[in-house]
Amino acid sequence: MLRLPSLGDLDQGLRVRVYLCTSPTDMRKGFDTLAVLVRDGLGYDPLSGHLFLFVGRRRDRLKILYWDRDGYALWYKRLEKGTFRMPAAKADATSIQLKASELARLLEGRGGRWARR
Repeated sequence: MLRLPSLGDLDQGLRVRVYLCTSPTDMRKGFDTLAVLVRDGLGYDPLSGHLFLFVGRRRDRLKILYWDRDGYALWYKRLEKGTFRMPAAKADATSIQLKASELARLLEGRGGRWARR
């Protein structure tokens, strides 16, 4: 019988890290500008293969930037209703690291450990 991995399994096996930028991002930014933001603003290597998430001021748009072997890839999602549920961040934090399960819940609109009930 085929067994699909659980979200907990994904958390254990994911080698890629997921970083969420804590400040609102101008959603007009493209590949190169976001890569500079990752390097200079967040302090990470944009060529690392990790996922870098950016959310707009209204929290209804999200972009994910990552390096995909031979170039940058950009994934973009716009919610028709509602907003992404964002975690509370420390005042001086530029990013928050998420687990794979938290990313999945965020993209589904359910949030993570920070979701409002």
